[in-house]
Amino acid sequence: MLHMKVATIAGILLIILGVIGFVAGGVSFSHTKKDLNLGPLKISHEKRKTIPISPIVSAVALVAGIGLVVMAAKDK
Repeated sequence: MLHMKVATIAGILLIILGVIGFVAGGVSFSHTKKDLNLGPLKISHEKRKTIPISPIVSAVALVAGIGLVVMAAKDK
């Protein structure tokens, strides 16, 4: 029973990752980096980083996720 839940959750996560890969082409995030901090004077900049996801990896993740969800549903 626990195995089915883990497979279903993993399948859903793979489906989400595959869809994000196709739609956005990758995962982007940003963080603020402090450059200077002298009392009231604070200088910082925001750095944005993108991790690209290949369409092939997206397709494999999508198919694997669907397969896991279907297999977990059949085992019920």
